Amino acid sequence: MVVSLAIIISLSWLEEWGSLAFHRQGFFVRNIRGPVWHLGVSRMVPVAVGLLAFGLALAGILLGSVIRTLPKAELSSDSKEVVKLSLGVLATLAALVLGLLVAGAKTTYSARESEINQITADVILLDSLLAKYGEGAQAARASLRQAISPMVDQIWREHSAPQSAPFKATAEAEAFYQQVQQLQPSNDIRRGLKQRISEVTLDLAQARLLLFSHLGSSIPFPFLAVLLLWMTILFAGFSLMTPANTITLAALVVCALSVSAAIFLILGLDQPFSGLMMIQSERLINALPPLSG
Repeated sequence: MVVSLAIIISLSWLEEWGSLAFHRQGFFVRNIRGPVWHLGVSRMVPVAVGLLAFGLALAGILLGSVIRTLPKAELSSDSKEVVKLSLGVLATLAALVLGLLVAGAKTTYSARESEINQITADVILLDSLLAKYGEGAQAARASLRQAISPMVDQIWREHSAPQSAPFKATAEAEAFYQQVQQLQPSNDIRRGLKQRISEVTLDLAQARLLLFSHLGSSIPFPFLAVLLLWMTILFAGFSLMTPANTITLAALVVCALSVSAAIFLILGLDQPFSGLMMIQSERLINALPPLSG
């Protein structure tokens, strides 16, 4: 019970601290409303949670060492067998959960990366179609270039510090849409191009809204708390069942570090627009060359 309470308090503090989200152009602050257990873990700092997991594993190792000093009657052969069976069940559950979390986080990262690639492709295709349209589309091409940077800032900002607010397109995006609507085709070729431009513009808008709909984390807060509790219990049991020497201690510490690194990777992949594994925005920003003339 004490360990569970400590984990929940630590995660809640990390979630509050994580409200200061780093963005490539500065810091963005959001106030938390409502209980923390209703939130995901997207606003936590993966490095801090990884360090917390490593600290809890070390605490479990220390706890097992303390329990091992109890009278021999408390560690009879029957007691050891029960402990081994319990640890086996917990280890199996933890391994399955970690594997599912890694797979889920990688799927989330790949999906967000694919959506950014789709937006980039739509932007390039739009510019190509506008260039084929020729005279009369220069203003729309210039407006498209002006809309890219604000859109990138909005995407990375809203995913780094997600808020419960409705979607609102940037003024530059609205201006580009108006430029497309104002195109006046003078022949069948241009009418066909304008129709295709409108379709790609709609595809781009849908891709942007799909990206907005995926705000937040896919990892529930209680899920992570239970996983950390299991990890603490496991390392306490490992320490309890092994003799106290340098080799076993080093093995347990390396194992704890490996599990903590896995948790760090899971949280990092679940936050594709911030942190060390952030999706790079340069490809989208530099998707279009400057207009000539």
